Amino acid sequence: MTSNAASPRTGFASTLVQKGALLFGVVFLIVGIAGFVPGLTMDMGTMSFAGNSSMAMLLGLFQVSALHNIVHLLFGIVGILAARSAAGSRSYLLIGGIIYAVLFVFGLFVAGMAGAANFVPLNSADNVLHAFLAVAMIVLGVVLPRAGARAAR
Repeated sequence: MTSNAASPRTGFASTLVQKGALLFGVVFLIVGIAGFVPGLTMDMGTMSFAGNSSMAMLLGLFQVSALHNIVHLLFGIVGILAARSAAGSRSYLLIGGIIYAVLFVFGLFVAGMAGAANFVPLNSADNVLHAFLAVAMIVLGVVLPRAGARAAR
């Protein structure tokens, strides 16, 4: 008979790190859907597939495009799938946090800029949110206990 504490796989969202990945996944999924909902997204008629010519604003703050919304949907799906294992969840939080840190730095240079470089699109509200997401995801990926850590104590 083997112990479940030694197993690298755990039940869906059964550890804190898995719950963290699931939470981020669900939030990203909701944000991705909300980006396509009139009323939650202002100026929907100006939404483009990509680029900063899209003047659609999620909650009147965050500049979005169809590509931006699709990325949020995909990021949400990956988070929900990652919640199946503690290792996958930790990787999702850490790698996702690094991606958002890179996106934050990228946004510092292109936010509000016209042209092909600002293909997501990004504005200053997006930059603040990306910085927060980067820190939150990396910190949670590092500090949330590993699967079976309590059982080992």
